[in-house]
Amino acid sequence: MDKLDFTSPFFKFSPQVWATFAHSSNRLSLTEEELKHCLAFNDRITLDEVRTIYLPLSRLLYLYERSRHNRARVITQFLGKDIESSPFIISISGSVSVGKTTTAKLLYSLIKAWPTEPKVSLITTDGYLYPNKILEERGIMNQKGFPLSYDVRRLMKFLIDVKDGVPNLQVPKYSHLSYDVLPDEYTIVDRPDILIIEGVNVLQNGADYPQVRNRIFISDFIDFAIYVDAKEEYLIDWYIDRFLKLRESTFDDPRSYFHRYAHMPENEAVALARIIWQSVNHENLVQNILPCRNRAHLILQKGPHHSIENVYLRK
Repeated sequence: MDKLDFTSPFFKFSPQVWATFAHSSNRLSLTEEELKHCLAFNDRITLDEVRTIYLPLSRLLYLYERSRHNRARVITQFLGKDIESSPFIISISGSVSVGKTTTAKLLYSLIKAWPTEPKVSLITTDGYLYPNKILEERGIMNQKGFPLSYDVRRLMKFLIDVKDGVPNLQVPKYSHLSYDVLPDEYTIVDRPDILIIEGVNVLQNGADYPQVRNRIFISDFIDFAIYVDAKEEYLIDWYIDRFLKLRESTFDDPRSYFHRYAHMPENEAVALARIIWQSVNHENLVQNILPCRNRAHLILQKGPHHSIENVYLRK
């Protein structure tokens, strides 16, 4: 399951070789304190790894985004009139607990430092999950995060509007404390130059969603797709570690959806985390997330300590 199936060709790079692709003019402005704000709950990345992996990636994205502008100029010349520039959309996908949020926040910080000073927005697809009440009514609460648990039509409407340059779009907010979509709370996305969208489902297409099959889908709007990858044995360890740390912090809040687990003995908490992984996250990974991996433009493959061991770039 964890071997990459190269039916679509990729270049493979070690971190040492990948680091050489950083342009000589690129300088890392990110500080240690700023890096801390980028890290997800139990992720671990050093500034050296940011320089080695993420700075060259930021440079690659910059070149892709510039080439898109060049194509737009060709169309403008051909049509003989100016066309409205739409945002360059970067997607970040991968399994639960792999570190998508950290990757998204790091790229957000690095892209904002581009010489063109682009306007950057970052959202997650969590806000487009159906509220828990609807999931419970439909009997699919145990499949939260699976394709059928998303209001995909609402997500598609947002992507169409953002590409059309509609101002002040409302993206629903999701709370990991209440484990639910927050009613009447939104993130505003106002005509960004770059949009980063993070979620387990952003590489899926109409074939993964029978209710919208043969129509345009999320992947049709993505300009550059990144997949964060790791062996499932590492993912399980990271998930359990996160579960235990949340048990000692967030779960202790009476408002937390998982408050009932706050004072559970550690051995029982570990056993519960394994059950949740196997019954929910493993199934979603195997059925829905992993099959989309080779649709990505770039794959960041992590080792057991969260560090990137290989980078795969589509030829």
